[in-house]
Amino acid sequence: MANRPELSVGEALVGLLESYGVDTIFGIPGVHNVEMYRALPRSNIKHILTRHEQGAGFMADGYARATGKPGVCFTITGPGLLNILTPMGQAWSDSSNMLVIASALDMADSAQGRGRLHEMIDQRAAAAAVTNLHMRAYTPKDVRDGLARAFANFASQRPRPAYLEIPLDMLKVAAGDGWHDRPLPRRALPQADQIAAVVARLNAAKRPIIILGGGALDCGNAALSIAEKLGAPVLTTTAGKGAIPEDHPLCMGYRMGRSHVVDFIRSADAILCAGSQLSETDFWQDDVVIEKNLIRIDIDADSLAQPHTAEIAIQADAKATLEAIAKGLSQHSGTGKSEIADSETDYLRNVITDTKQQDILKVLDVIRTTLPRETIVCSDMTQIAYVANEAFPVYEPRTWIHPVGFGTLGFALPAGIGAKFGKPQSPVAVLVGDYGLQYTLNELGTAAEHGLPIIILVWNNESLGAIHDNMVSFGIQPNAVSLKNPDFQMLARAYGAHAEKPESLKALRLAIQAALKADGPTLIEMTPRMVHG
Repeated sequence: MANRPELSVGEALVGLLESYGVDTIFGIPGVHNVEMYRALPRSNIKHILTRHEQGAGFMADGYARATGKPGVCFTITGPGLLNILTPMGQAWSDSSNMLVIASALDMADSAQGRGRLHEMIDQRAAAAAVTNLHMRAYTPKDVRDGLARAFANFASQRPRPAYLEIPLDMLKVAAGDGWHDRPLPRRALPQADQIAAVVARLNAAKRPIIILGGGALDCGNAALSIAEKLGAPVLTTTAGKGAIPEDHPLCMGYRMGRSHVVDFIRSADAILCAGSQLSETDFWQDDVVIEKNLIRIDIDADSLAQPHTAEIAIQADAKATLEAIAKGLSQHSGTGKSEIADSETDYLRNVITDTKQQDILKVLDVIRTTLPRETIVCSDMTQIAYVANEAFPVYEPRTWIHPVGFGTLGFALPAGIGAKFGKPQSPVAVLVGDYGLQYTLNELGTAAEHGLPIIILVWNNESLGAIHDNMVSFGIQPNAVSLKNPDFQMLARAYGAHAEKPESLKALRLAIQAALKADGPTLIEMTPRMVHG
């Protein structure tokens, strides 16, 4: 289909996306992008009609994080693009490959202030704030080149969103020849002298540690080989959870938000960090700077340069680099297991004094022990997820999906839907608060329409719980943090979903077990009272 010159640009676009391996597109057709939809019925691409462009973007992000493939969206001019900017910002912040293709006003009318439908002064400039690649097509060749650039970036650079806008009149013109996919570049490989320097440094270390970020999710075997040879403990960022199984004796999981763990990192004489920006939202402090003993591996030059000082900096593919390091290391007898045990004891001692977190830990324990090991969990910005980032064990890569950097409410439900479309054979659960759910509750209709057996675990404390606690800790009288919720049970059933409201932890376990076998989504409403029922 992509090589027929009589096709319009809008039709050829679909064929070319299919040639690049796109199997799913999330979006909403409108009067300004219907030409993108003309060829979809005769393609092998599945289009998912969402209830809002924000839902489409979060679904594409969830799809990308669960599969490792780019998530693709179609949207319209003006409000369609603005609605999807929030998910694009989340994907940019959390290093997720997303391609957003939008229509734009006719070339002759763009930004002329003539009162055209959906008119914006500079649509591409809006997208530029949350993308690494932002393009406008003026000719059919620009569309072909734009897709080639986007997929070349996805294959070789730090994952981040790309944006392509196509004017309405351009979508209708004859496509011409040349609509075929192009060979894609690969990520850079490390140099032999760099590997030798890292191996020498690690072999000489007495107290090495390893930090794995979201860029190391596919590096688990190599990272474990290094850890086991060195006897080194492994920390992950939130985005890196699951890179290695969190029940491995050398895995500390995510603990970097704890001050004693920051001290532990600084005490190491070699810190091997792969695929992490080591940002404020990894430490939850804005003044943590590591100035010595740091070895960094990252595909992104900017991450290697700031804010920490790397004594050895390697801009290359993390998997290939860690595999090369593992081959060169000798066997050591490290103290990682005892250090992990000490850290875990300290962590539990800190948590146990907090009654709220103690209750949440009991709920998380039921969820974790009931869900299959391979379940993909998409979480939201909510109190229960903040505890889960540290306390919920994850065993496989790409099975813990959390909106870390941009910190967007409403992420979890549509991200879980996108993950399920990307990995239909994997169980998918959503962990969301009562307030955040209402940002994107409409996408429950998308899940129900497609009969997706997603488990939606809603923590209903009838408040913005984390903000309430922040106000108290800052000496502010809590205000504007309580809300009157709808009847979530009735709402779920109105959409055609199943609904449960367990009154005890035992009932929660039974509800999750039933939801795993359901023929569509199940909303399970959890409350703090349930813990003591």
